[in-house]
Amino acid sequence: MPIIVRLDRVMADRKVSLKDLADDVGISNVNLSKLKTGKAVAIRFSTLDAICEALDCQPGDILEYEKEE
Repeated sequence: MPIIVRLDRVMADRKVSLKDLADDVGISNVNLSKLKTGKAVAIRFSTLDAICEALDCQPGDILEYEKEE
């Protein structure tokens, strides 16, 4: 998949735990973990908005497009 999730990097930079972010965003630890590890197949814009709000970042800080060869 050409979309790379960089959520773990942003969380580490801001020293935010998975549990704290899940609580702030209002989603389960399991779903946030799937997103963080790149195993999620979709993300709601409302969830992306809440993550960006909680981490004070832009969607491009979390998601990256890498062209497939």
